[in-house]
Amino acid sequence: MMNQEFSTPKFQLQLEFLLEALQKISESKEEQQVLYSFLKEHLELLDKNFEQLILDWGVGLLEIDLAVAQSIAVDLINFSILISEFPLGNKEINFKIAIAGYESATKVFTRENSSENWAAIQDNLGIAYAQISILGKRSEYLETAIRYYLVALDIRTRESLPNKWAETQNHLGNAYFYRIQGEKTKNLEISIHHYLAALEEINSKNYPICWAAIQHNLGTAYIYRIQGEKAENLEKAIDCFLAALQIRNRHNLPQQWAETKNSLGVAYLNRIRGSKADNLESAISCYLSSTQVYILKEFPIDWAILQHNLGEIYLYIIRGNRATNLEKAIDYHINALQVRTYESFPFDWSETINNLGTTYDARILGNKADNLESAIYCYKAALQVRTFEAFPERWAGTQNNLGNAYRQRIKGNKDENLKSAIKYFFNALKVRIRESFPQYYAETNWNLGIAYKENQEFDNAYNAYNAAIDTVESLRIEILSGSGIEEDKKKLSEEWNKLYQAMVEVCLELAKNESQYYNQAIEYVERSKARNLVELLANKDIYPKIDIYPNSELYQTHCEQLEQLRRQIPAKQRELEILISNRESEEKNSKKIEQLRQNLSELQQQRDELLSEIYQIDSSFTFSQKVQPITFSDIQALTDENTAIVEWYITDSYILTFIITCHHPHPIIVPFEDIKALENWDKDYRVSYKNISLWIANLAANLQNLANIIHIDGILSLIDQYFAQSDAKCNRLILIPHRYLHLFPLHAVPLADGKLLFENFPQGVGYAPSCQLLKLAKDQEQNRPDFTCLFAIQNPTRKPAQPLLGSQLEIDKIRQHFNLEQSIILKETEATETNLYQNMEKMRSSHCIHFSCHGKFYPESPLKSALLLADPEGKLGEEANLTLGEIFEKLYLNQCRLVTFSACESGMTDPTSISDEYIGLPSGFLYAGSLTVVSTLWSVDPIATTLLMVKFYRYLKRLPQIKTGDVAIALNKAQKWLKTLTYKKWIRIQNHPQFQKLVEEAFANSPKRDYKKFKQSLSASLLPNRQPLPFANPYYWSAFVAIGI
Repeated sequence: MMNQEFSTPKFQLQLEFLLEALQKISESKEEQQVLYSFLKEHLELLDKNFEQLILDWGVGLLEIDLAVAQSIAVDLINFSILISEFPLGNKEINFKIAIAGYESATKVFTRENSSENWAAIQDNLGIAYAQISILGKRSEYLETAIRYYLVALDIRTRESLPNKWAETQNHLGNAYFYRIQGEKTKNLEISIHHYLAALEEINSKNYPICWAAIQHNLGTAYIYRIQGEKAENLEKAIDCFLAALQIRNRHNLPQQWAETKNSLGVAYLNRIRGSKADNLESAISCYLSSTQVYILKEFPIDWAILQHNLGEIYLYIIRGNRATNLEKAIDYHINALQVRTYESFPFDWSETINNLGTTYDARILGNKADNLESAIYCYKAALQVRTFEAFPERWAGTQNNLGNAYRQRIKGNKDENLKSAIKYFFNALKVRIRESFPQYYAETNWNLGIAYKENQEFDNAYNAYNAAIDTVESLRIEILSGSGIEEDKKKLSEEWNKLYQAMVEVCLELAKNESQYYNQAIEYVERSKARNLVELLANKDIYPKIDIYPNSELYQTHCEQLEQLRRQIPAKQRELEILISNRESEEKNSKKIEQLRQNLSELQQQRDELLSEIYQIDSSFTFSQKVQPITFSDIQALTDENTAIVEWYITDSYILTFIITCHHPHPIIVPFEDIKALENWDKDYRVSYKNISLWIANLAANLQNLANIIHIDGILSLIDQYFAQSDAKCNRLILIPHRYLHLFPLHAVPLADGKLLFENFPQGVGYAPSCQLLKLAKDQEQNRPDFTCLFAIQNPTRKPAQPLLGSQLEIDKIRQHFNLEQSIILKETEATETNLYQNMEKMRSSHCIHFSCHGKFYPESPLKSALLLADPEGKLGEEANLTLGEIFEKLYLNQCRLVTFSACESGMTDPTSISDEYIGLPSGFLYAGSLTVVSTLWSVDPIATTLLMVKFYRYLKRLPQIKTGDVAIALNKAQKWLKTLTYKKWIRIQNHPQFQKLVEEAFANSPKRDYKKFKQSLSASLLPNRQPLPFANPYYWSAFVAIGI
């Protein structure tokens, strides 16, 4: 019976409307838009009373014939689906009407009389409750939705109804994605599990539209996934969206196409791999595509989402004018708020108002104090919806934002503002715990540390920074055990680089009262330097315990497989990094990228299977492990009574120089604020390198300027002072540059006494990327006692490259110092990459490897940097190169003491790396196993190189045994000899019969033009402008540096 209170004229109109609507649905096959027009004409009837009418009317269905009732119930279900998707009217009422319709239908379709239909209605009820949850009572309604889905799965089993089972799995994935109760990390994992389960039954051929929808949902889940490596999750998200777009095209499914384009934009906005600028441009392109479909009048909700996303992209975009972009961001967010009102869409309103606050926080135009007040107003407004109870993660995010705003606040009392900031950060940390939200936990602790530091609470700042750094380093372990991609780790390091800077600054403040913090300052400097290479070196020789293996054959097999995978996986990762380095490359190589990802996945699967086998024998074994940071005592142990380490650290505002000796219990720290001068010098130096003749002419003067900027005389004065206190003298120096300082010949900077730096240290000036790398190399020294076997590459024939004129003379003289029977020289046309690999065993057993060939450094893509091997016909091009990526993958030099490059640009590294990742040819050979690498910082002069190399090896082989520092000693001696070689002595050398005989023999089988050019080069070195010291200019000798021990 009908409820009597509804027996009103309006009730009669509503009843007639319902019956007419059901009749239209039953009799017609009209399109959705036609039925929507009918609903639009009767909007005033869609109210709470209509919801109750359906419930009461549904009871009456039990009083009529079951078949007729079920037919009406089908129409009622379709009506409920229709109204739940209806874009007009009150959304909450529409959803409740739909729920009422479904509930009424369950009175007719019961579990007993029609289990499949009953289960379908349960699934629809779950959808409706999930939809209505965005309007309020989110947590409660989502739990209700999950209960309905799980009940539906009692009937919709995989065995009996596989497609329907998959459909509900997808819906469960949606519910767990948005779930409030429970731990967010676990909810997202459950969500992904359900999506992947659905895809086991749904594919692009049997249910393409449904498959595309699941791919879209799965991509969204990967964007927000907490577990696993963030960069890898975002790549998976992009792959899912691109898969969905294979079906969701603009022609057939315009609304769904726009939806996925919009989500793909979100993925590109957050993407870590590839160029940040390219990713943001890709995001904008996706959003602008969506605007072709999402217009305000037809799709107001979707249009508002798009406006919100465009606001977010302009908040973070790199290209263009920053101030203008932020104004656009504000405009887009305000546009979104036209639809996303507090009354209609409170959750969405809070999302946009929070983002608007972040935009005002970053705003450049206008008054800074007023902008911060606007930001605070927006954040506090957002908290009306973003409560701790309803949306804990978002509440925490806004608390963190408020902390940042109050920390910067100009109005009000500074002390009170900082106290408020600290309070808000602590609020955020109630939710942002390390186990559940490691990235956010680190971010908020970093912010908390800044607030404490500004409030002069350095102990508390130290604790907050330490918590953040420990968490960041644990994220590196996730990358190591996950994708392992170096670029991911590099970008993680760059993202958090300033955190390490802040910690170093706090340590120096604390050290004013407690001197042990000086030691911690250098330890944190080391933790931020060349971490990728440190981890690669530290992990490459980790093997299971031999004594618990059942037999040596199985142990040997496992070790060989481990070694192979440790090289193959990073190699594929680096190849992938190169291809996804920018948008153009990514689009051009899409098929190759897909294949590489497949290969990488297969290798990682092989690794997991191998590890599973090993764990059954040695349960404690790990493929990779966290590298323990080097301690100050270990750093100090790298010195002796006559050796000092000078380590630089460049921050945003100054340069720190750390001096470490065994004569002082702490590092001596020298701060200089000439950072702008150094940055300008670096810029001018690199720009002028393009005009090589001018660069050469100005090199000595430029190095003098560099010496002044880094205050090298003051540093040496302090070293002398501390050594004198112990009645000792420093005669050996180890230089550890930072960032772009790796590119400069620091050993050749002039001093106030007229000498050059290396001339003051008879036991040599050497280099290392970091103290920890130096220690790793030194730990291997006892395993490399021999220095008798040479492997050399001599002047590879390469069209159209010019031959290295002095290469044969150089190699002929060098090889005389080694056992000829044990040595191998690949000459000219024989010096191909193929021949190198065919002689790999010989190379692996060599003690010295010498490359006399051309080299090339690619600053925009360092992994493509290469030694140019033979390509006699000029057909192979880059395929003939021995690239850095291939060196990492294929070379294993476990007997090598020294690798020498008399090649151009072989020692250059990435000058843009904020994280000081040491990426260049030297890093490849250090990883391959060499203890020391001699390389060059620029394109070198062939005559000078030949003379220097011949002398270097002569000095080196005079030593009874190669020990720590000997390579630097021999190199410095050779450099001094060449620098001071007089015009008269050089003439005597050229005119000496033995020299002339060597030249004649070296060019006996070479084209006459090469011999002629060599003779012309010899003559050029004797011109008047080169007298009295033909090679005095540092260009001729200072490019060569000894890296390692």
